Amino acid sequence: MWTRDKPATPGFAEQCRQLTEERAAFDWLRAGSQTVQQQALRDFNQAVKNFHAGTHRRPTWRKARLHEGFRIVGAQASRIVKLNRKWAAINVPKVGWVRVRLSRAAPDAKSYRITADRTGRWHLAFAVIPPSIPAPGAGEVVGVDRGVTVSAALSTGELLSCPGLSERAKVRLKHLQRRLARCHRGSNRRRRVKEAIAKLNARAGDRRKDWVEKVSTDLARRFDVIRVEDLRIAQMTRRPRPKPHPARPGVYRSNRRRAKAGLNRGILANGWGLLVQRLEDKARGRVERIKPAYTSQTCSVCGHCAPESRESQAVFRCVACGHQAHADLNAAVNIAAGRAVSARRETPVQVSLKREPQLATST
Repeated sequence: MWTRDKPATPGFAEQCRQLTEERAAFDWLRAGSQTVQQQALRDFNQAVKNFHAGTHRRPTWRKARLHEGFRIVGAQASRIVKLNRKWAAINVPKVGWVRVRLSRAAPDAKSYRITADRTGRWHLAFAVIPPSIPAPGAGEVVGVDRGVTVSAALSTGELLSCPGLSERAKVRLKHLQRRLARCHRGSNRRRRVKEAIAKLNARAGDRRKDWVEKVSTDLARRFDVIRVEDLRIAQMTRRPRPKPHPARPGVYRSNRRRAKAGLNRGILANGWGLLVQRLEDKARGRVERIKPAYTSQTCSVCGHCAPESRESQAVFRCVACGHQAHADLNAAVNIAAGRAVSARRETPVQVSLKREPQLATST
């Protein structure tokens, strides 16, 4: 990487010229696709520009089994043949025709990217921006309160929970993690245990992504305006800072690190950031971010704000008017109002706890 004390580094055009010379000198480099290699140089050039512009972090080396993938552009990207309703075949340069399982209709794209995850599964993603979902036009507004116990509480009274691993799978994951701690580094047994753990984590991630896609599609189709809290998730999931003991050098006080780690896992397992990201993609221009201050302490009926009203994680009882409701639903109504402090100026929303969530069957 370039620093101020070094001379100018070659750009993309110079690197492509060097690539041509090296391909003529080395057989192993010439055996690969030149299109794929040039796209890797183009991606690296864009990553360096983003780093110097201050919008992204410094680019790092690709790691095996972590950042495996390559991109295909040009006329070769459109060479895809549909075999039947579920399967298709695509021509990968220097590899040949490869069968792929279709999760949706193959679009007319000019490029696609093939990646591999930690479990060894290969995925093909087309570089196409899908159209946003049109608004229903009914003028309805919904507030979404995200939590750990309840993944998403809607101001309409719906409580949505993100599915995760089953209890049996959680027990197996804990057993595998203990086995991993006893394995020697670099051994084949450690590699097999890591692959088993990766499969369980991938299963939880797939369920979380599927839930996010269905919920975001359902909300984009039902409501014109979707209001969510403007949460800084990256800062919320940071590790707590160590607390040095003032009288004993080298000794640290308890900073509740284990409790904070459990909270971080709960936040990330409920897909807070992914849900808002997919809402902004599907309901473009209809997602509003509301300041989260006092939304959980303010009564949605009278507008009185007091920390004592939040009796527990699930119970909210206003100390002024006596209004009682589910704490997450009360916060969702305040978010739907747009401003928690003046929520009493809005029309109260009648909340029903018996309504079942209605999810879309497809994305």
